[in-house]
Amino acid sequence: MWQELGIALCLVLVLEGILPFLCPRHWRDTLLQLTQLSDRQLRLLGLASMLLGTTVLYWLH
Repeated sequence: MWQELGIALCLVLVLEGILPFLCPRHWRDTLLQLTQLSDRQLRLLGLASMLLGTTVLYWLH
């Protein structure tokens, strides 16, 4: 189980690094826009991301 968790974390790092590598200026502008969101909006965005990830994982499995 620990090996699968490590693999999953490594894949997250790879996926997270794609946008800053391909288009750093757009990525930076997006991060600046995210700083303008309220805590509530960020929480909802995080919740939506988790639900989407869980749904896709369930669908693929």
